[in-house]
Amino acid sequence: MGVVDHISDFFNCSHGSHKHKKRKQFQTVEIKVKIDCDGCERKVKRSVEGMKGVSQVVVDRKTSKVTVMGYVEPSKVVSRIAYRTGKRAELWPYVPYDMVQHPYAAGVYDKKAPAGYVRNAMDPQTAQLARASSTEVRYTTAFSDENPQACSIM
Repeated sequence: MGVVDHISDFFNCSHGSHKHKKRKQFQTVEIKVKIDCDGCERKVKRSVEGMKGVSQVVVDRKTSKVTVMGYVEPSKVVSRIAYRTGKRAELWPYVPYDMVQHPYAAGVYDKKAPAGYVRNAMDPQTAQLARASSTEVRYTTAFSDENPQACSIM
């Protein structure tokens, strides 16, 4: 808030407490909706296009993914699609295959995921899967061929 805004608040004639509305940020919302045919695709697209703040809607039938861009809230977009179409809608639960450390771990690999994607699961069990402790790393690097200074016995 600048000095001019601060001074103008003192001379404000309105009696109620006037609070500034927080602006919504421009977002890209990705949603998973089962889309079978052209009619379903059209129905989903029209249900979201009428929302206030939506600037672009992209429907990908092959991956069952709807991408909505604009000044919208993700929860409102999901509920609007579910209400208007009668279909089950959820936020896009998948991430690219390369972004996960263990893509075939239980809870991450999903048979229903599109090609090249796995489920985004931040499970503590999968996070600790196959991670070496600091003592294990120290012992394995001590006898490494790449570190000739590590072992003077040889």
